[in-house]
Amino acid sequence: MMIASTRKILLTGATGYVGGRLLRVLEDEGYQVRCLARRPEHLKARVKAGTEVVAGDVGVPETLHEAMQDVETAYYLIHSMGSSKEFEKRDRDGAEAFALAANAAGVKRIIYLGGLGQGSDLSPHLASRQEVGRVLASKGVPTIELRASIILGSGSLSFEMLRALVEKLPAMVTPRWVNRLAQPIGIEDVLAYLLGALRVPPGVQGVFEIGGPDKVSYLDLMREYARQRGLRRLMIPVPVLTPRLSSLWLGLVTPVYARVGRALIDSVRNDTVVTDDAAMRVFTVRPQSVRDAIASALRNEDKEYAETRWSDALSSQGDTRSWGGARFRRRIVDSRTVTVLGSSERAFVPIERIGGRVGWYYGDGLWRLRGFLDLLVGGPGLRRGRRHPHRLVQGDTVDFWRVEAVEPERLLRLQAEMKLPGRAWLQFEVEPKGVETTIRQTAIFDPVGLVGLLYWYTLYPLHALVFRGMLRGLAAAVPQWTPLVPSADVHNHAVESS
Repeated sequence: MMIASTRKILLTGATGYVGGRLLRVLEDEGYQVRCLARRPEHLKARVKAGTEVVAGDVGVPETLHEAMQDVETAYYLIHSMGSSKEFEKRDRDGAEAFALAANAAGVKRIIYLGGLGQGSDLSPHLASRQEVGRVLASKGVPTIELRASIILGSGSLSFEMLRALVEKLPAMVTPRWVNRLAQPIGIEDVLAYLLGALRVPPGVQGVFEIGGPDKVSYLDLMREYARQRGLRRLMIPVPVLTPRLSSLWLGLVTPVYARVGRALIDSVRNDTVVTDDAAMRVFTVRPQSVRDAIASALRNEDKEYAETRWSDALSSQGDTRSWGGARFRRRIVDSRTVTVLGSSERAFVPIERIGGRVGWYYGDGLWRLRGFLDLLVGGPGLRRGRRHPHRLVQGDTVDFWRVEAVEPERLLRLQAEMKLPGRAWLQFEVEPKGVETTIRQTAIFDPVGLVGLLYWYTLYPLHALVFRGMLRGLAAAVPQWTPLVPSADVHNHAVESS
């Protein structure tokens, strides 16, 4: 239920992982939000009506004063992990400028998300995070500092590094630091704490350590992720791999995260567990277990992935209308388009009739062979057919597929039920463009381990042939339409990323 409010909230870090999710929560709760961004043009299209986006940079103090006007609470979700060697000074100076501007403007509270860790031998990263909290609290504005360990959520740095290691390596050496204890917390619970900090009584301030109910090692996390993904992984303990050497090795395995990953790996010299139960006494949040947090991350990723419009998500890479083998997180995508003359209603007719007696519009002999092989290994094969010759509803079977979603004249998404080393979807989207209509066909594969990757790349030439022919066949089957040149023939190429 939305809570109407006239309070103004200043949110920094809205383009980041936690800040971006918190922005949606605050907007849904009805708060008036003002986002501070160095590049407002990158954020304005992502906020709801009524949310302000103003230019400002904590590294340029004079840009903060106007942004602080009429603000009651300010969220500080900024840190410089992975930047130059001077990140500690940059973080310190930025926090000081922010806190001074907040004090001058009469801000009632600062809320900061920092890092959990105890002892005098903290890594530079953790030490800087905690120093920022102290600086924010030292300039006269009551400050709530939430200190968290590993944040588990689809898209978080810690979760994506965990995923990359377990998915890519069937066997891995595990140095002593993987046995250090952490107290992970799900992203949903972090957001609940950040929202709760907005609502506690005015006198509440100080440091609150937040974490889930489980104290686990990094090795435990890798094993739990592997269990939920159905992966068998061999962990070989070694006594000599230091965090520094491990971070260099991590850069080879997960290059996208190498820069900030090294700072994160260096932090594992310290246990990151809750030693003070103040958060449990002040807040009503009761975090979920590690098992539930990982399961939630995987479920949420499936939901976000299913709701993605591929024409939007993929086109962000540039002017490419078709893709073969692009990697999105752990999934592999093959997407191609064809443009036809006429309405979306007519373009959807052959899509909704796919499978069964009509067939797959190209290479039906290959489809029958695939169905026979599926039967041999215990799958359904093609024998199920379909319930209705030209109408589909959610839950219908289409040979060895099942209808996951169908929107007349717009979308059909099929989930594979044949035996595979992973999960697969086949999606068709129809988009009218004046007197023409574009049909987009997208094959999505979620491989399980190296066997799944080997399956995809071994059969990719055959898949590309079949999918390309299917799209042409669909276009030719559109009633009274003349297909234009399929873009798959002229733009198809592969893009590979971790």
